[in-house]
Amino acid sequence: MFGCVVAGRLLQTNLQQVDETHAYFELSGASTINHISVFLLGTVPFPEGYGASVHFYWPGKGFQLLGMLSNEKPSAIFRLRGNFTSSATNTANPNAFTPAPAENSTSDVVAILGLAIEPLDQIQVQVSGLPTAIVKSTIAQDVTRDATLMAERVVKHLFNYLSSFVGSVPGGFAPDVVVPVGMIAKWYDSFLSKVKTGGIGFLERDES
Repeated sequence: MFGCVVAGRLLQTNLQQVDETHAYFELSGASTINHISVFLLGTVPFPEGYGASVHFYWPGKGFQLLGMLSNEKPSAIFRLRGNFTSSATNTANPNAFTPAPAENSTSDVVAILGLAIEPLDQIQVQVSGLPTAIVKSTIAQDVTRDATLMAERVVKHLFNYLSSFVGSVPGGFAPDVVVPVGMIAKWYDSFLSKVKTGGIGFLERDES
């Protein structure tokens, strides 16, 4: 009924049933997990008025409610790294899922992704308490940081390109130099060609 994909890994369908309303996936190498996607396989829908709450269990830290699935929302992506919080407000019963194996030095941590089939109204109450604003804020900050870094690299690339034609004077570049529009257009065409050919890796190498 369910499937999950840890970013960078193969699809998991090895769902382990605990009882009629609880099941789980074992997630090996949990310390390297960043994002995980959970979804319905489309073979068996939820009964009318039911869905599944999704929980993440980290050995020694307890359960954390991640979100939910329903017939109207058959898939979801969750960010795990840097976003684990105390399970004090989680309504999941830890005994509903089989405990994960203990941590050891050879296999890393094995965590659990638990799914509990419950009435939708009960799930909505649980999900309404999630700190979604904090999560969205964190994601927005990451996007802004990446966009700022990219903008800085593009501007630096343009500056290096133009300065190779303008030349310099002792102590720095010549002030108030007029740059022909055609020169910027030439840079633009060359820049797009490099991006289409090999991506943006050249920006990290400070190529002009």
